[in-house]
Amino acid sequence: MIYVESSFFTQERWLISSLGRYFLSEEQQLVKQMLENIFGEIFIQIGSWGRSSGFLQNARTQHAAVLDWRFDSATTLICNTKTIPIQSGSVDVVFLPHTLELVPSPHALLREVDRIVRPDGHIIILGFKRISFWGLRHFFSAEGYPIRNQRLISESRLRDWLKLLSFETHKKEYYGCTFPIEKYSRVNFLSKKALLMQWVPFLNGGFVIHAQKQVFPMTSIRQKLTTKHLRVVGGLAEPTNRVLSDTRYKLDAAK
Repeated sequence: MIYVESSFFTQERWLISSLGRYFLSEEQQLVKQMLENIFGEIFIQIGSWGRSSGFLQNARTQHAAVLDWRFDSATTLICNTKTIPIQSGSVDVVFLPHTLELVPSPHALLREVDRIVRPDGHIIILGFKRISFWGLRHFFSAEGYPIRNQRLISESRLRDWLKLLSFETHKKEYYGCTFPIEKYSRVNFLSKKALLMQWVPFLNGGFVIHAQKQVFPMTSIRQKLTTKHLRVVGGLAEPTNRVLSDTRYKLDAAK
């Protein structure tokens, strides 16, 4: 019997490496900044990524939960991402930490996210850059990199998908300015990080997108009031000779 390690345990093992910890710390900081001005009632994270409280503690909502589709993940709820058991239009914020790269059908998940997010609701997405050194390593790795992910989705294509679902992208940032190799990841780029991120974009390993669901106002169309005039079929009737003769007879009799 051949044992195949699940994507969840492969992910957890990578996240405790030095490269994974560096990546995760930057992601948590960026997401924290994006959540500072987002308030509401419900925050849902779809897909386990690091400690369950790592991102939930920064949510400024009354309730927060993590759900996953993998049975070996320790989450609040395990469900099929094609049919999420959440009421339509009830979630204020949906957070997808590299989830679209792992789920079997990213399009079906985005449609479900569109269904459960309320009008003016928010979606925050983390992803690995496709056009980068990280994308090259993923392409040449037999099982994908870094977490046995099935695909890498470019941020431009992702923005197009969101636009089709009536989401407007508010903010996009890159992070993870380092090589995707463990022994070279300790090279200190911090002193010139901003310069490298601008002029050497291939070093940026990840991106984060914040989008908001658009609401199209309903404009009532007032019906134009028109005055209807009574029309006589055939026009007005003209007096006949009989009417004129009867009138002359009455005038002669009065004399």
